[in-house]
Amino acid sequence: MSASVRILIIDDHTIFRESLLRLLAGEPGMQVVEHCGTVAEGRNILAETTIDVVLLDYDLGEESGTDLLKYLREMPGTTRVLMLTAGMISSATLHAMDSGAAGMILKHSGARQLLEAIRRVADGESWWDPAVLRSVLFTSQENVTSQRARDLTERQRSVMRCILDGLSNKEIADRLQSSETSVKASVRELFTKAGVRTRSQLVRVAIERFSAEWLKESK
Repeated sequence: MSASVRILIIDDHTIFRESLLRLLAGEPGMQVVEHCGTVAEGRNILAETTIDVVLLDYDLGEESGTDLLKYLREMPGTTRVLMLTAGMISSATLHAMDSGAAGMILKHSGARQLLEAIRRVADGESWWDPAVLRSVLFTSQENVTSQRARDLTERQRSVMRCILDGLSNKEIADRLQSSETSVKASVRELFTKAGVRTRSQLVRVAIERFSAEWLKESK
């Protein structure tokens, strides 16, 4: 990234918001442009200001952060949203995926993990906390209905498992001892088979519909 990542923080807890401001203020390549505590304030800021990444609390008192996601889906631009939460039930996580969130990180995560999540989301990747994804995967498998998926190759299954582990393309390439170009090609193939266009959509579809088939170990 050649320019600083322009960040908007939306969180109704003032102390937490100010802590984030102090953390990000000293981080090279990141700039907190604005911060606020409600969806309405966030919409006003986004209407007038260029923002790369929104750090969005899911629980905003009487509001839900996903209300802002609906607004962003109808707006032109490339603003991406990283949900920042103390915890979300599985259905809320899936709803956030459907609504266009690029990722989710827990509030008790370390500073290094948060900074990495922001960078990845700003670079067009996604960041879904692996523990949360495992929880959603477990819950979904209890309720999933049978749906036939297009078969994956073992290579594609390996890449899919790595994506659900929260790895970037470079980290997947390192784990599979492959090139990043080859990994990107496998991700594009997964997009095609799932009928999606983004990494978050791929995770959503894999979890809800095809995980039993797509993630099984080869015999």
